[in-house]
Amino acid sequence: MRLNRVLLLVLLVAAIAACKHDTKEEIKNFEPNWESLKQYECPTWFQDAKFGIYTHWGVYSVPKATGQSDWYGTNMYNSWHPNHKFHLENYGSLDKFGYKDFIPMFTAEKFNADEWADLFVEAGAQFAGPAGEHADGFSMWDSEVNPWNAADMGPKRDVVRELEKAIRKRGLKYVVSLHHSWLWGWFPTWMKDTDCYTADENSIYGEKLPSSAWKVEGTEGFYTVNPMPSKNFEKLWLEKVKEVVDNYSPDLLWFDNRVKILSETVRQKMMAYAYNHAAKNEQEFVLTFKRPDFPLGTGTVDLERSRMPEIYPEPWLTDTSISGKTWSWSQDIELYTTNRLIDDLVDIVSKNGCLLLNVAPHPDGFIPEEQQKRLREMGQWLKLNGEAIYKSRPWLIYGEGSTETKTGHLADQKFDGFSDDDIRFTQRDGQLYAIALGWPESGILSIKSLGDAEYNEEITKIELIGYKGDIKFDRKQLSLDIQLPEEKPCEHAFVFRIKRERKL
Repeated sequence: MRLNRVLLLVLLVAAIAACKHDTKEEIKNFEPNWESLKQYECPTWFQDAKFGIYTHWGVYSVPKATGQSDWYGTNMYNSWHPNHKFHLENYGSLDKFGYKDFIPMFTAEKFNADEWADLFVEAGAQFAGPAGEHADGFSMWDSEVNPWNAADMGPKRDVVRELEKAIRKRGLKYVVSLHHSWLWGWFPTWMKDTDCYTADENSIYGEKLPSSAWKVEGTEGFYTVNPMPSKNFEKLWLEKVKEVVDNYSPDLLWFDNRVKILSETVRQKMMAYAYNHAAKNEQEFVLTFKRPDFPLGTGTVDLERSRMPEIYPEPWLTDTSISGKTWSWSQDIELYTTNRLIDDLVDIVSKNGCLLLNVAPHPDGFIPEEQQKRLREMGQWLKLNGEAIYKSRPWLIYGEGSTETKTGHLADQKFDGFSDDDIRFTQRDGQLYAIALGWPESGILSIKSLGDAEYNEEITKIELIGYKGDIKFDRKQLSLDIQLPEEKPCEHAFVFRIKRERKL
């Protein structure tokens, strides 16, 4: 009897070991080539989350300039740009006071990671985080490979770490965005009578380059460089990514465009390293990129200030700002209305996308009240109507209406918003939602896509989320006409639950 028990125990241990072995074998191993990197799968949490927040806040916030202030670091050196005149008037000549001299002024005296995280939760965001390094070469984390970092200079705080702890403490997924491929040629190191003229590999300004290293080409305004990045630049670029991956393990790693100037080998090594790190830690990891920096299928596509024209078969991301003109705080910052931000979220979600909304903290680290107000109003709307957004999936079509959304890089800067007849659809667990982006003055919401001639299922009941009374409707051949109540249930997009009786 005892022998049988011992044998049984041995077999049990062997079975457990075999299961562990099988589990290890199931862990994907990514090789640094495009074919292997196409093993990437966008995780369900991202498809469910729909809404995230990130921030543009760094040394570039300090000058308190006007316009698109996150580009101040390069524009201050361009004689034709308003930031150049602003700099001379407020800070003096470029050889006496250059970009590096703003770093000691970046003290972050009002930055509180917990307050930021609480606000992001109140806004209804499901993932959030900072711009880890913008184009200026200043890392917002405690870096061993880059002496120009927030832990050793400026605020002398590891901003990426503080936000990582605060955001994860509240159950949100953590995001870090990286823009540092732009550093190559960002500062005009060829310009005499400026502080960046003496640039070297250890300078925040990067290597000294010829004037041709920064020029605009092409009708779409993408940037090209000549010469292409050096081996030293590519090495440091990769080391910075590895630091962020190793030390903070972001759930979503976001890359700005222009990564295509780096060699394919470096890009492939970066992706394989990040994916293998996540696989080793059993982390459901998202990496986003802008086309054509990486091949389709190797990560999740991100569109800057733009959106898909139709339902896209794979989950995708739009990154846009709370302001139509700037990413970081500026004296003349103009904000989108809450209504526009909610409409954008609804439109993007209806097409299988997620929204990453940028906010622009004040140079001292406090998020201004007007921005807080918009985020809280978005959160109030999501608290009421979130069942049509979170965990939803696209329906048969994304929607209907007279507004044709613009597409292409930065297209939203030329988009004026939606009309009262615009409607978007989502579905969740078999439940259909029709989201009206306006409240027709006629008192009738007409949905053409659900008329008898278009949709062959019986509609048995309609509910307006936030309204407790009965909703009357008339199903016609060419439309489903919904009679609106006298009072709106909320201030923005209006969500209708459409109850259907499925036919055999």
